[in-house]
Amino acid sequence: MTTTAHDLGRRFHAALTSADWSAIRSLLHDDATWTLPGDNTISGTAVGADAVVERAQKIASYGLSFELLHILVSRENMALSLHNTAQRPGAILDEYLSTVCRLRDGKIAEIETYLSDVPGMNAFFV
Repeated sequence: MTTTAHDLGRRFHAALTSADWSAIRSLLHDDATWTLPGDNTISGTAVGADAVVERAQKIASYGLSFELLHILVSRENMALSLHNTAQRPGAILDEYLSTVCRLRDGKIAEIETYLSDVPGMNAFFV
């Protein structure tokens, strides 16, 4: 599973940075979920592959730079270690995060994101 997990991580990041929403959708199970901490416009759990893609689109719409630091793999899952940055009038985002993906049958079934700066995320995504 390690090769597949690493490849899924690379493909997910590439699709996110190029805004290839159909490519992201193709990596997800129909019942995929994505959970983010905080109390802002992108927080909570997106349920279903289409909702996960909409979440990715919303995050990208804020002009984030998604710097990939590492793709981490376990026996059955993978995680992306990222440094996300962005600026908009009155707010700066500079956070480190790990996006953990639980895989099932070669596709992403669950995504959970862990953040270094939840208050900063809350202030940026309003």
